[in-house]
Amino acid sequence: MDALCRSLRDFLKIDLDDGAVDRLPWRDFGNGLLMARLARQDRSEVVLYRIRADAKPDAFLKHEHLGGEIYLVLKGRIVDETGEYQEGDFVFLKAKSVHTPRAIGETLVLVLWPEGVRVIDESAP
Repeated sequence: MDALCRSLRDFLKIDLDDGAVDRLPWRDFGNGLLMARLARQDRSEVVLYRIRADAKPDAFLKHEHLGGEIYLVLKGRIVDETGEYQEGDFVFLKAKSVHTPRAIGETLVLVLWPEGVRVIDESAP
């Protein structure tokens, strides 16, 4: 699986309003991973992930992006089977792509799922 990545750091400065980020309606998964749903229409969704520095390495389950995934790393770093991405990296994963991301340090990621996500049950025969 390949990822298309472009760093936007050469022309984009990310200046987060931490207070506004804190006030978002966060869903806490109890493993260091939090998600705030920003917009949803049918199967399309825009979410913000906040991953704490002490998040469990397996905080994200292995999953498939039915229509692909587009994300922008706003803070920290994300590592998955396709590579390592840092603040300012804009990443596109193709439809039907499967990955298991992991954050390095305190991380904030803005994500677009055009057609939703499906968790892969690795315990199934």
